[in-house]
Amino acid sequence: MADVVSGKNLIPESFPGASVDLAAQIGLLWDLIKAPLIVPLLRLAVYVCLAMTVMLFLERLYMGIVIVLVKLFWKKPDKRYNWEPIRDDLEIGNSAFPLVLIQIPMFNEKEVYKISIGAACNLSWPSDRLVIQVLDDSTDFVIKDMIEKECQRWASKGVNIRYQIRENRGGYKAGALKEGLKHDYVKDCEYVTIFDADFRPEPDFLRRAIPFLEFNPQIALVQARWRFVNSDECLLTRMQEMSLDYHFTVEQEVGSATHAFFGFNGTGGVWRIAAINEAGGWKDRTTVEDMDLAVRAGLKGWKFLYLGDLQVKSELPSTFKAFRYQQHRWSCGPANLFRKMVMEIVRNKKVTLWKKLYVIYSFFFVRKIIAHMVTFFFFCVVLPLTILVPEVEVPIWGAIYIPCIITTLNSVGTPRSIHLLFYWILFENVMSLHRTKATFIGLLDAKRSNEWVVTEKLGDALKNNKSNAKAAPRKFKFNIGDRIHLTELGFAAFLFFCGCYDFMYGKHNYFIYIFLQTLTFLIVGFGYVGTIVPSS
Repeated sequence: MADVVSGKNLIPESFPGASVDLAAQIGLLWDLIKAPLIVPLLRLAVYVCLAMTVMLFLERLYMGIVIVLVKLFWKKPDKRYNWEPIRDDLEIGNSAFPLVLIQIPMFNEKEVYKISIGAACNLSWPSDRLVIQVLDDSTDFVIKDMIEKECQRWASKGVNIRYQIRENRGGYKAGALKEGLKHDYVKDCEYVTIFDADFRPEPDFLRRAIPFLEFNPQIALVQARWRFVNSDECLLTRMQEMSLDYHFTVEQEVGSATHAFFGFNGTGGVWRIAAINEAGGWKDRTTVEDMDLAVRAGLKGWKFLYLGDLQVKSELPSTFKAFRYQQHRWSCGPANLFRKMVMEIVRNKKVTLWKKLYVIYSFFFVRKIIAHMVTFFFFCVVLPLTILVPEVEVPIWGAIYIPCIITTLNSVGTPRSIHLLFYWILFENVMSLHRTKATFIGLLDAKRSNEWVVTEKLGDALKNNKSNAKAAPRKFKFNIGDRIHLTELGFAAFLFFCGCYDFMYGKHNYFIYIFLQTLTFLIVGFGYVGTIVPSS
């Protein structure tokens, strides 16, 4: 075996443009550094990856056990907390209903602005006890005019809706939400509900959520579950649904039931304005202003409640470009927030040690940092490298058994997509490359740590384009920057080489997985993932 895996076998005897002497020298150099340097470093990397895998496994196992106990033995939220419907009172009229503010932040939302504004205006709540605020940061004047006219149309029907713009986009979404709370007409509002531009709440949303806040003064936030109107749009949206359903079905349910804490999702939730103010208001120091506010409010002792049966329709990004930008923000932001808040959490004296440990270790370290890194480094870098350096072995329990259990536990959120589980693994491994990169950017507070790109929403545009294409086919614009991804193609080449070597000389038959992972990197690298919308 030593003869088979020597450095000389890694370099072909004849290589176009290179002499045999050069190949021999490279092979000799490899033999010199492999034993004293490469093998120890790779073995250390394996130990680190195994440790991270065990941490992730224990976290998933813990949440799996808790969610089973919650479903079997925990009382429903309306039984755990005081809840009763708010009814009309003939004597005091609508004053029995608290004054609620609805905030809808927008940025060039041409395709979905009518949907979100219409859904908010149709909420079943007394019109004199509801203020709807459209916070428009659009830079396209045509779109701004369209949104303003839509607000005027609803105002003419008696809806208390306000169209607000700012001179600049300072602070992005956090800046818009913060500015919206400063207006005099919202000073008497007790609660604020936030809906992103693609969210469509059911009419009874407030009547089901507000009583939890009204009759439980210790609760600061009620978070609803997201449901996706376009989950069947393409394979990309199916993959996202699987990941997000686990987040809502397990992670947030467990956090709500055990610690009364979880990260605010930025939309589809109702906040007590007093809790926002006590926590210091909205801050724009990271790209996850929602999580930032939730952590600060949690450290003040406020409790959060997740309602899995209160669902709000929304849209998933169906283009790979939009999805990559979203994942960068969702991975970089938490890591950057962890860097900025970890000592503040440690020094906090208002919450228990157990809750601080949960926030630092489970909520941030394992889920927001370890989960991305172990997926990328272990399965896309370290495991393939051990094929080239067989002196370093990965135990089968770490390479196969535990990852399979973790994957199975992740699948509980979306039973209908269990047949896509294997492809979901391969796709998540590809995306872990971008998430790991974004995580390091956030931890190091590097240049792109505060990059904010609004996730593109297509609304009914894709559906309309498809119907129009049947009548009159359109030409596709080919943008090589959007379609060709060199990083993915580079990893595809690396994995293909490792797979070929394992097929020829290996002993673990990893090449089956390696070739499938190579194919997935190639598909993503050439941009054949998500929808391609015809350009007009």
